[in-house]
Amino acid sequence: MNLTGWSRVEPPRSGPGWMRRLREAARGRFEEVGFPTTRAEEWKYTNVAPIARTVFQPAAEVPADQVGEKLAGARFADLRAPRVVVVNGRYSAELSNVDGLPEGVRVSSLAQALETEPESLQPHLARCAGYDNHVFIALNTAMLEDGVFVRIANRRVLDCPLYLLHVTGVNGSAVASHPRTLVVADRDSQARIIEGYLGLEEGVCFSNAVTEAVLGEGAVLDYTKLEVERDQAFHFGALHVRQARSSSFHSHSLALGGRLVRNEIGVVLAGEGAEATLNGLYLATGERHIDNYTTLDHAQPHCPSRELYKGILDGKAHAVFHGRIIVRPEAQKTDAIQRNKNLLLSAEAVINTKPQLEIYADDVRCTHGATVGQVDPEGVFYLRSRGIAAEEARSLLTQAFASEMLERLQFEPLRSRVREMLSAWLSPRRRP
Repeated sequence: MNLTGWSRVEPPRSGPGWMRRLREAARGRFEEVGFPTTRAEEWKYTNVAPIARTVFQPAAEVPADQVGEKLAGARFADLRAPRVVVVNGRYSAELSNVDGLPEGVRVSSLAQALETEPESLQPHLARCAGYDNHVFIALNTAMLEDGVFVRIANRRVLDCPLYLLHVTGVNGSAVASHPRTLVVADRDSQARIIEGYLGLEEGVCFSNAVTEAVLGEGAVLDYTKLEVERDQAFHFGALHVRQARSSSFHSHSLALGGRLVRNEIGVVLAGEGAEATLNGLYLATGERHIDNYTTLDHAQPHCPSRELYKGILDGKAHAVFHGRIIVRPEAQKTDAIQRNKNLLLSAEAVINTKPQLEIYADDVRCTHGATVGQVDPEGVFYLRSRGIAAEEARSLLTQAFASEMLERLQFEPLRSRVREMLSAWLSPRRRP
């Protein structure tokens, strides 16, 4: 696809020499590959032409007090947890509060870490999320300037979640930001991280975010992504994880906003006995488009994985689920289960779902499946027979469909606020 409007991409010049060379290589790859078209199998049902033809401006730096005023009162701005705020791709020390973190847990601006301790980043940055065959990751890497760096030292435990809040499109129209997050969880460490993408203003904006997580032997990471951007927002988010022996990774993806959203998760179970769980809930109405592309790559033996994504679609919304489980020849005794379930609330909503197994080993147990349906009419009839109106009955059954995913959220303040948002979204009063 033509790169008109994107040909002026100029990588930042800051950072050590290896970082500048990395940016230049990524820019070259971005210009060589170009935006994907629907002729590519991985993008068959997602047309990124609206992003490609929009002339986005680099997101400007915004005074912290202006952002703070707009954050005040926003539903997901404060989750009663240590908070890092990234505005238009830039770490904001003034809006962040990471006081009281345990010894051995370090959180800093990625730009600052590149200046003060580049040797800590070089072995990990751009190693999990490769840009060779992915234009959006290449674009993010070419524009890599700031974001968040988190490191949990050996055997350290972060009991409370760390909230990484990204805000894009503040004080600007048609702006693009490219935040980068790097999480390194050393041996036998434990942590919970919530990464939120919040829209404070109406208007067109583009968040092109990449997160890399490196789990050492025996490390445990619970990661939640919350995407609640505004109606005209474009969002591409990539999470790439590499797990060492006996590590454990649990992911929760909540896609609740945006105009065109693509969430990718790639997990490599690179050590024997590693385990991974991917949970997802996506809601779409109007003409929203939400695409989930997941890959669980079993590279070593004795690695279990579980995946469950649920979607609720209304109006003319379109959703895509493409989940891949790869079992390498060395990955004997793999135990993997993948499921995708979808509920359509209107006749015009569309879901394209493709669970996929690629198995190259012979001693494994792998299953996958997908379902698409409407609200159970017998359930509606049962509730109506007990005096509940038809629309309220539909709402209750839809909430019950989603509740399984909400109960998997361990952090109660987040769970309760997502439940409130879901209840408002499904309220019979807002339905036509």
